[in-house]
Amino acid sequence: MCGIVAYAGHRQAHPVILKGLKRLEYRGYDSAGIALLNGSLQVYKKKGKVEELEKHLAEAATPANLKSHIGIGHTRWATHGEPNDVNAHPHYSQDGKLAIIHNGIIENYDALKKELILNGHTFKSETDTEVLIHFIEYIRQQDDYSLEEAVRIALKRVIGAYAIVIISADEPDMLIAAAREVRWCWAWAKMSSFWPLMPHRSSNTPMKWWYLNDDEVCVIRNHTFVIKDLNDVPTNPHIQTLDIELEAIEKGGFDSFMLKEIYEQPKSISDCMRGRLNADTHTIMLGGLQEYTEHLVQANRIIIMPVALPGMPGW
Repeated sequence: MCGIVAYAGHRQAHPVILKGLKRLEYRGYDSAGIALLNGSLQVYKKKGKVEELEKHLAEAATPANLKSHIGIGHTRWATHGEPNDVNAHPHYSQDGKLAIIHNGIIENYDALKKELILNGHTFKSETDTEVLIHFIEYIRQQDDYSLEEAVRIALKRVIGAYAIVIISADEPDMLIAAAREVRWCWAWAKMSSFWPLMPHRSSNTPMKWWYLNDDEVCVIRNHTFVIKDLNDVPTNPHIQTLDIELEAIEKGGFDSFMLKEIYEQPKSISDCMRGRLNADTHTIMLGGLQEYTEHLVQANRIIIMPVALPGMPGW
């Protein structure tokens, strides 16, 4: 499962982001990356574990490039394209001024990609994520839209589930985030779950967490934020105050992570289906299986095995 951590604040961003990514390693992933903004937009990404990304940063990044107060980080579980350095997140726009991280699947990415290629765009990766940031860039350039407007317009055409964060070299004090069918939260930063930044809270101080609802776009700028829907209408965020120890959050009351993940399987399966089951049209969209269609058609048999334990909730 992919993981997202983004930060904007008074601290140096890359240590906060790397520490957050390490706290998401339990999810499983195949690559990791980070984008930092300090005069220019720098992206560093590597196949393998977060420690490989750290080694890459030590070799490829200058001390000046690492001095940044805003950045985004990602751990990827491959859906479109094999696990490698190029397909890892973050991804650049065509002009290199935008960078994006993304959880989820853009089901109609192939149609969008063909449209963009006809309009002169070239792609370095095999991912749906790179297509999305190019699409946002393309819309922005057509009518000189603001980045926020371009994001809203683009997401109206996107089919599928997503959680995204975007940073722009032209607007170095801003993070833009959006979500559909992928629940996540932030506390003056953004993440796909709340414990990556728990170590940064003040001692014995409850933290307030804001949650994005479906089809909402959040713009964080200069320590303030505004949330609107895709029609540019302001909305009120869901706020939760957490006063809990980090250890209790990490294992959720279970004796081990393995036991916790076993009992969370019903929820995990439900999360995987978000954005793929359409109750109105009674259709199922499984974009990640498209490249294996012929293999599935030719299969002699398909065995589906539910995994459950007696007494598990939801089964």
